[in-house]
Amino acid sequence: MSLVPELTRPRRAKKLATAEALLRNGLNVVAVRKPGVPLVEIRLRIPALSAKTNRPAQANLLAETLLTGTGRLGRAGLAAEIQALGGELSVGVDADRLLIGGNVLATGFGPLLDLLAKVLTAPKYAEIEIETERDRLIERLTIARSRSGVVAAEALGKRMWGEHPYALDLPTPEWVAATTAKQVRTLHEQIVLPQGATLVLVGDLAPAKMIDLAAGAFGRWKGAPAKSRVPKLPEPTPGLPLLVVDRPGSVQSSVRLGRPAVPRSHPDSPALQLANLIFGGYFSSRWTENIREDKGYTYGPHSRIDHHALGSTLMFDVEVATEVTGPALLETLYELGKIASLPVTEAEVTSVRQYAIGALALSTATQAGLASTLSALSAFGLGLDWVLEHPARLSALTVEDVSAAAATYFAPSQLTGVVVGDADLIVRPLGALGPVELAE
Repeated sequence: MSLVPELTRPRRAKKLATAEALLRNGLNVVAVRKPGVPLVEIRLRIPALSAKTNRPAQANLLAETLLTGTGRLGRAGLAAEIQALGGELSVGVDADRLLIGGNVLATGFGPLLDLLAKVLTAPKYAEIEIETERDRLIERLTIARSRSGVVAAEALGKRMWGEHPYALDLPTPEWVAATTAKQVRTLHEQIVLPQGATLVLVGDLAPAKMIDLAAGAFGRWKGAPAKSRVPKLPEPTPGLPLLVVDRPGSVQSSVRLGRPAVPRSHPDSPALQLANLIFGGYFSSRWTENIREDKGYTYGPHSRIDHHALGSTLMFDVEVATEVTGPALLETLYELGKIASLPVTEAEVTSVRQYAIGALALSTATQAGLASTLSALSAFGLGLDWVLEHPARLSALTVEDVSAAAATYFAPSQLTGVVVGDADLIVRPLGALGPVELAE
């Protein structure tokens, strides 16, 4: 008899006061009151997708230097003013967006927005700051690109997406070295614009007040970006040989598999979410049980669904010792084939459903978590209603629903694969499992 108590039914999420407004300059503002801590979380998402080859280098350097000065304030002065308000700001970037995030004491919310507006409309981008951050970024990129996992992720991206911007996970150090302060300033003028951007505000203030303060602060921020010429995401060719990228002397192999998935708004998405958890999306998954707990091949495999503006992908990542690369892939293919061809169990569905509902509740329980979630959802036209209604969608799923999603999306023949490791030691065992191609 099990001593573990039965899982309880998830509690219904509390309704929060919220408001949304499209400002005259095209900035969409979403405000949610979430009491508890006298803070306001800020997430400003600015679309940044581009087909230009050198854009990732310029965008990364822009993100590193945006907060290095405005007007009379240099880096230290700007940082001191933000800190004096009880706030903090940071900037991140990927292929889809530039994200400015942070938080501030509720009493300093208006002044921080005013300060952020100055940064957005009149940044310094001083030559010395560009040079300093360029050198730091080159150093970090050089270190990152020495890791087999990074090499594998980029090789898989190119294998799946060809020359599409999504294929490049990180800019090259050479592109960053060639980026000038003038190019960064020009890029700011081209993309750091309110039209199409979304500002998410979550904190212990009335939503209407937060929107009014945002409208006052960003009223002079003007402009609309040029229409994106980025092509649609191509459809990967299924059945390609497994690509092996040689890394002589490597003591481990980095295995990456992937295939297109569906966005959160697709009817299949909730069932795919649960199927992914059953396979490899959390610690008690089948994949983890097999190649970590039973075989000891790895510290931890992981599967996930990445959602991007132009498409979603189902991804599988694992690092294994060189000598067990073949056996680890064999067991992975076995588990993929099993979940794609045989029904999952009621117990598995019940467990991952509760896990998914609980994880969503935990991730949105704090002001910071809710703000980040809403910012990510905004790229797809989704918002707080999606967060509140998703537990019901998960609860309505049957074993048949989840099994059907697994059959559709987990078939090994539909995956594109890359392995980075010592080719002399791994090509032969991998070749026993199917066609292998050695990267040039």
